[in-house]
Amino acid sequence: MNKLQVTSDKIQVITYKKLKVWQESHKLALLIYSLTRNYPKSEIFGLISQMRRAAISVPANIVEGQARKARKEFIQFLYIAKGSLVELEYFLELSLDLRLTNKAVFESISKQRMLVGRLLEGLIRKLRS
Repeated sequence: MNKLQVTSDKIQVITYKKLKVWQESHKLALLIYSLTRNYPKSEIFGLISQMRRAAISVPANIVEGQARKARKEFIQFLYIAKGSLVELEYFLELSLDLRLTNKAVFESISKQRMLVGRLLEGLIRKLRS
């Protein structure tokens, strides 16, 4: 459910919580928090911290960009969110290689990450047109 109206250079969204991309990226952040709860305590300042920061950066940048109300700025923040999403992709790969997670969990979270990526791309395309 995208309640987004674009007029010239202005963006109007009733609330960011209505944006499907925010909803799905928030779910992804919750999944990452749940996943990293089981990581070894020795990773608290390493991989756990990095993964959580990257995961929450995605919905946070969507929120901040939407709040700016200017199309160009919103797009810029969506690109930052995309960068964080790609960073998270690497951390998930590393977690799998280090055997901190299993293939089934990795694939499940990766599907959610890919969904968020597609939604970000779609919103960027809509805002650029």
